[in-house]
Parts: sequence; C-alpha cells; structure tokens
Amino acid sequence: MANTYIQIYIQFIFAVQGRQNLITSSNREVLQRYISGIIENSNQKLLAIYANPDHVHILVGFNSLNLKISDFVRDIKANSSRFINERKWLAGKFNWQEGYGAFSYSKSQIDKVVNYILNQEEHHKKKSFREEYFELLNKFEIQYEEKYVFEFYDG
Repeated sequence: MANTYIQIYIQFIFAVQGRQNLITSSNREVLQRYISGIIENSNQKLLAIYANPDHVHILVGFNSLNLKISDFVRDIKANSSRFINERKWLAGKFNWQEGYGAFSYSKSQIDKVVNYILNQEEHHKKKSFREEYFELLNKFEIQYEEKYVFEFYDG
C-alpha cells in the first residue's frame, strides 16, 4: 500500500495588534525560540523565523495532511500571545491582529526566502511592512480589499 508524502514550503506573516512596535530586540530571540517550539511540537519543519517589532515572518516546511494551515497559525498566535502576556513584557495585554498571510514557494526558492526572512532588519530600512505586504499580495496575484488587510499606520 502506497503512502502519501507532502512537502510544501509556506511563508507565514502576521502582525501585532494595532501595529505597535511591541516586540523588543531584547525579547526577540526568546519569542523566536518559543514559536520554534510550537512549530516543532506540530511536527513541522522551521526553516527561518524573524520577529520584527510589529510583525513576524516564518518559513515552514509544511508536511501534514491532518493539520489545517488555519489551525497551525491559530496555535502559533494564541500560544505566543499567552507566552508574552504571562511574562508581562508589556504593561497592557498583547495580541496579534486577526488574519495572516501564507505564501507558498518551490524548493528552488527556499534559500532566497530564508535569506529574505533572516535579513528583515536591513530589508525594512528600505521598505515598510505595508509596502512589503502589498508587494507579496500582488506578486502572488492574491485578490484583496485593502480595508480588510492588516491595520497599517506607516503610510
């Protein structure tokens, strides 16, 4: 009897509620390690992660028939929010914005995407998150209504 084999490379992007710069450089590594653990516990393969102050990029080798992408992202966002709030990194309550982006790539593109994610700090010196996100939506020919995309306050 034949088995089913899956390997899909997906970049996930989600933003801090209110698009505030709440992920400090001193907490970035801890948050990235925590999210890495969530991904590992979901039996998915983390290829790259970078937590910007106001949004996160994650590249995952997604290999499951039994795990919905929406459940996977929900678990990452819910558990990481709880993690941040339990550690009282903020005076108020931390939340991620509703929604997320999920963009698929071929194996031949992985090195380029990993490099892109790991160099987010340099990348955002030249391009805002808003510009970056709309560029991805357009590149992947995703139809959208701008009013239903993340809250953007940077133009």
